[in-house]
Amino acid sequence: MLRALPRLWLCTVPADMRRQYDGLAALVAQQMDGDPLSGQGFVFINRRRTQLKCLYFEEGGYCLWSKRLERGQFARLSAGQGSKRALTRTEFEALIEGLDLAIKRRRKRWSKGFPLGAAMGE
Repeated sequence: MLRALPRLWLCTVPADMRRQYDGLAALVAQQMDGDPLSGQGFVFINRRRTQLKCLYFEEGGYCLWSKRLERGQFARLSAGQGSKRALTRTEFEALIEGLDLAIKRRRKRWSKGFPLGAAMGE
C-alpha cells in the first residue's frame, strides 16, 4: 500500500490512463490547481472506473501506484468543489477495496489546531 501521505485528492474528472508521471503531474497543476511536488497524493480514475492511478512525489522523484480491476468498477464518489475532492485515508482504502462508502453525516471529531470548544461549536 502507499506510504502515509499528508493528504489525498481525487480528481473528479475522468483521466486518460495512458498518461504517466509527467502527464498526470500536468493534470494536477492544470485541472486540480495543485502542486504535484507537494508530497500529497493525487488519485485519478478512468471514465469506465476500471483503472486507478495515484501519483505522489517523495524525496528523489515521483511515485506512481496503479490498480486495474479485472471485474467490477471503482465506486463513484460524490464530487467536491471543482475538479478535485479531498479523500480521507478510510475513503481511499474503501475505494481500493471496492466498498461503497456512503457517508450521510460526518460526526465531529477532535482535530489538531482547533481548541476543544471551537471544534464542538461552543
